[in-house]
Amino acid sequence: MNKEVSRTVKSRPRTSSSKEGQGPSSARELVRIAKEVLHIEAEGLLTLKEHVDERFARAVEWIYASSGRVIVTGVGKSGIVGRKIVATLSSTGTPALFLHPVEAMHGDLGMVRSEDIVLALSNSGETDEINFILPSLRAIGTKIVAFTGNLESTLARHCDLAIFTGVPREACPFGLAPTASSTAMLAMGDALAVALIKKRNFSVLDFRRYHPGGQLGHRLQSHVMEVMRRGDAVPMVTPDCLLTEAVRVMSEKGLGATLVVDRDHKLTGIVTDGDLRRALERFVSVADVRVHQIMTANPKALKPDRKVGEAIEIMEKHLVTVLPVVDASQRIVGILHLHDLLGKGQIRFAL
Repeated sequence: MNKEVSRTVKSRPRTSSSKEGQGPSSARELVRIAKEVLHIEAEGLLTLKEHVDERFARAVEWIYASSGRVIVTGVGKSGIVGRKIVATLSSTGTPALFLHPVEAMHGDLGMVRSEDIVLALSNSGETDEINFILPSLRAIGTKIVAFTGNLESTLARHCDLAIFTGVPREACPFGLAPTASSTAMLAMGDALAVALIKKRNFSVLDFRRYHPGGQLGHRLQSHVMEVMRRGDAVPMVTPDCLLTEAVRVMSEKGLGATLVVDRDHKLTGIVTDGDLRRALERFVSVADVRVHQIMTANPKALKPDRKVGEAIEIMEKHLVTVLPVVDASQRIVGILHLHDLLGKGQIRFAL
């Protein structure tokens, strides 16, 4: 190639049509695409609704009557959907676990028992990894339920019960990436879980039993003002008050402590059960002892807009179970007890 030709080739400008990945760039077009995808996926779910029949009811009855677990298996996107189904079932009273079919081929089939029910997920019904383990599952004696978009497939023909999860079309423009089909499979899994919730009469209390982290996590993010005791529920005495009167107030309020305040209701100290024990060791008689003689001055306190989690950290750090709640002027607005923060009778720790 001579220099003139070479220079011509090197200086040739690239046209917009030669750019890879060039697609819609306007906001209006992108919004249109999003709406189209949502329409296609909604269309798939509405179509799926018309295919729910007695086979679905039979699957619910089998799982409800089973003394075993639901073993969910799937590959790729179906495997991801399967893990979500397992999580939903497990948290709503139906024991479930995920079994990857490849791992099943290499020994994990040992976790499957005859009383279990296998839920196999495959849109095509021709997933080799799943179909390969079907004879072994048969030999174990477990029932096999399939979620599939092809009721004439190998999986559908060799399982005990096939539930249709097919959709008219995928949202993917090439019809290749699982989009509407995986949404339909996920929705059918939710339908199965909810039907079992109803069948088992699974209650809110049951749900909380399986979600202690969620319950406690929600409480930790609450503000102190939401859980603190206020008004007449707050034990308060003055520094010159007799210790015997402070004991009466402590017993009446039932918190194991009383706050010590001045005439303006500003916090000056606290008297706890520990202070009382130390007073009994220090004085021969406590009949004439005044609160200011035994109180802990300048106790730890916090503002009402602080988080419950912060209050628990302070209690843990300083080994206390009661905290005063004060405003910007150090006036008492409430009091916290550890039971109020954790939810007395709601959070339990099992050995």
